[in-house]
Amino acid sequence: MDEALTGEPLALDLLNTRPADGDLLSDVAGLRAWLRLQAGRGLPADPAEAGAAELAAARGVRALAAEAIGLARGGEPVPAEVLAGLNAALGAAPVVGELTGDGAELTYRQRRQGRPADRLAAELAGAVAELIADPVELAAIRECAAEDCVLLFRPANPRRQWCSAARCGNRARVARHYRRQKAAEA
Repeated sequence: MDEALTGEPLALDLLNTRPADGDLLSDVAGLRAWLRLQAGRGLPADPAEAGAAELAAARGVRALAAEAIGLARGGEPVPAEVLAGLNAALGAAPVVGELTGDGAELTYRQRRQGRPADRLAAELAGAVAELIADPVELAAIRECAAEDCVLLFRPANPRRQWCSAARCGNRARVARHYRRQKAAEA
């Protein structure tokens, strides 16, 4: 698998950078490619400027997310040290509000303060925190039904079985067709 599955909640997109056959965040180039795919989702890192610190931050939050989401999905408590790690990432880049404008026309926005790596980690940790704190969303997460796939997804359709119809769904249909053909020949 050489491309990321995107379009799921951000926390799942982060976890899905670790498919069964590799690690899409194994190097800075992989992080930059993933950040480009996540454009428009509010991540503070500029893909062209992301470096080793941002890669370490993303991988660190991903490790915490894997444990937290895995345990929470199984109905088990998330260990205090995992929560402390997520909270540390959130606290390293606090959100501040800012009013801008000329007085007649004002705009209010929130942004994170801190180093780019800390801001990236905080945004990713925030996405994980929102997911594990929402029992409805957490219960809706599914694992891909393909035998060799470990990706997670949030189905819009309750009948959806695969992370991607084009990726795993097509492979499963082809394999099923092949088995039927073999059985008919026997």
